[in-house]
Amino acid sequence: MAPTDDTEPAARHAATPTVTTPPARPSADGAAAPGARMPRWLPRAMVLALALIAAFQLGSWAFHQLTALLINILIAFFLALAIEPAVSWMAARGMRRGLATFLVFLGLMIAIAGFITLLGSMLAGQIIKMVEGFPAYLDSVINWINQTFHMDLRRVDVQEGLLHSDWLRKYAQNSAAGVLDVSAQVLGGLFQLLTVSLFSFYFAADGPRLRRALCSVLPPARQAEVLRAWEIAVDKTGGYLYSRGLMALISGIAHYILLQALGVPYAPVLGVWVGLVSQFIPTIGTYLAGALPMLIAFTVNPWYAVWVLIFVVVYQQFENYMLQPKLTAKSVDIHPAVAFGSVIAGTALLGAVGALIAIPAVATLQAFLGAYVKRYAVTDDPRVHGHRSRGPGSPGVLTRIRRLAERRPGTEESSS
Repeated sequence: MAPTDDTEPAARHAATPTVTTPPARPSADGAAAPGARMPRWLPRAMVLALALIAAFQLGSWAFHQLTALLINILIAFFLALAIEPAVSWMAARGMRRGLATFLVFLGLMIAIAGFITLLGSMLAGQIIKMVEGFPAYLDSVINWINQTFHMDLRRVDVQEGLLHSDWLRKYAQNSAAGVLDVSAQVLGGLFQLLTVSLFSFYFAADGPRLRRALCSVLPPARQAEVLRAWEIAVDKTGGYLYSRGLMALISGIAHYILLQALGVPYAPVLGVWVGLVSQFIPTIGTYLAGALPMLIAFTVNPWYAVWVLIFVVVYQQFENYMLQPKLTAKSVDIHPAVAFGSVIAGTALLGAVGALIAIPAVATLQAFLGAYVKRYAVTDDPRVHGHRSRGPGSPGVLTRIRRLAERRPGTEESSS
C-alpha cells in the first residue's frame, strides 16, 4: 500500500535525527557571551558592600568626634569606682545614696580648692619675693662680670638695653596673642572637669540602677560574672586610691618635718605638694614633687637643697621597699615591672589619663583573671628555683676545672 501525502511529512520528521545546540561558552579573553545576563545576587552584593563601607566611615568619623567625650566618661567611671566604697558605707547606714555621693564630692572639692589656694598663695609669695630681689641679684651679676672681665657695666644701661630690645618687644606681642589661647584652654579644662564630675556623680549615685540595667539584658550565668567583675573593679580601684592617699599623708608629714626643721618657708604647702604629686603621678611624680621644695630651699641656703634631695631619695627607697608593699599587698598587689609597663602603655594610649588609670585597670584585670584561671601545684624541680639540673653522674663545674688543671702537657701522647 502506497503512503499517502499526510503520512510522508510525519515519517520524514521522525527519521530526521534531533540535533541539540550546545550551550555557549565564554570566550577565551573573558568577555561575556552574547545574551548573557548579570547574576541576580551581584547588585545586592554591591549595594551591601557600599552600605558597609559607608557605615564604617560614618562610625570612624563619629568615634573620632566623640573621643574626648569617651575619655571623660572613662575617667568618670573610674572615679565613681574609687568613691564607691565610701558612698556604699554611708548608704548602708541609712543615708540616701544621692546625698552620700554629694557629701563625698563636696569633701573632695573642698580639699582640692584648699590645696590650690595654698599653692597659689605660695607661688605668688615666691614670685613677689623674686621680683623684689631682682635688682640686687642683677647688681651682683654685673659686679661679678665687671670684676672678672674688667668691664664697666651699669645696671641702668642693662635695663635700658633690655627694655628697648627687639626680642622683648616680640615676646610681649606673642604673650598678648597667647592670652586668648590660654583663656580658651582654661575654659575647656573647666568644661571637661564639669563633664567628668557630672558623669561620675551619676555613676556613683545610680550605681545599683546601672548594674540592674546591665544585668537585665544578660542571662543569669553572665549576670553573676558581670557583678563579680564589678565588685573586683570597685575593690581594686578604691583600694588603690585609699592606699595612695595614706602614703601621700605619710610622705607629706615626713617632708613637712624636714622642711620645717630646715626653716624653709611654706613647709605645710610643700609637704602636701610632695605627698600628692609623688603618689598620684606615676613614674615621674617623685622627681616633679621634689623639684619645687629643692628650688625654694635653694633660695634660703644652697646646702638645704642638697639635704632635701638626699631626703627625697632616701625616703623614696624606704617607701618602695618597706611602706608600699605593706599598704598595697591586699589592694593593688601587682609586680613593679607590670605596674611600670602598664603606666607606659596607658600613657601611649590615652596620655596622662591612661597613666593615672593604668595601675587600677591592670590590677582589676589581674584579679579577674586570677579568679577564673585554674592554677596547678608547681613541681619540686631545681630548675624552678633557678638551679641548673645535671644528669646523673655528670661532674660539676669545679670538678671539670680541677681535672683540666691536673692534666699535663703530653699526657695524651704518653698514654697512646
